[in-house]
Amino acid sequence: MASGDDSPIFEDDESPPYSLDKMTDLVAVWDVALSDGIHKIEFEHGTTSGKRVVYVDGKEEIRKEWMFKLVGKETFCVGAAKTKATINIDAVSGFAYEYTLEINGKSLKKYMESRSKTTNTWILHLDGEDFRVVLEKDTMDVWCNGRKMETAGEFVDDGTETHFSVGNHDCYIKAVSSGKRKEGIIHTLIVDNREIPEILE
Repeated sequence: MASGDDSPIFEDDESPPYSLDKMTDLVAVWDVALSDGIHKIEFEHGTTSGKRVVYVDGKEEIRKEWMFKLVGKETFCVGAAKTKATINIDAVSGFAYEYTLEINGKSLKKYMESRSKTTNTWILHLDGEDFRVVLEKDTMDVWCNGRKMETAGEFVDDGTETHFSVGNHDCYIKAVSSGKRKEGIIHTLIVDNREIPEILE
């Protein structure tokens, strides 16, 4: 290709021309585990243009151009339950900024710690597919791959069972008292009569 040629350098590149600009302003990425799945939050902050853009799972939620105030916050919703999220932009020194994410008014770390007390999560591998099952202990709602499941509760001799189906597989979450006040109730997922180990998110 001659130097005087006007053809683009990246002839085979299908990406839009703003993609390079997009990457330079990307300042923070968070993965947030909610009942309906793990959501990726990306934040662009143009410190020269004053631009702020928030993406949730690759979809633009907020775009503000030419903001004179470079510090502040952006609030938006995440996931099926419309969970409130806020990105705080604070000046650290000179032109350095710190970006923190809050979920439901708590720091991401505190939110995930309290969430681990109120939910149980299991990963199932059925029929060549992965399923993420989440139990919300306070409501007994069961989520599977981002969808709230139809459930049926049943009392049994030693506790309760919450029944639901994944494909043509019978599943239930058994709730049994641990007999210890500190541990409370133990929840176990049973699929096709076998126990599934819980994962910690």
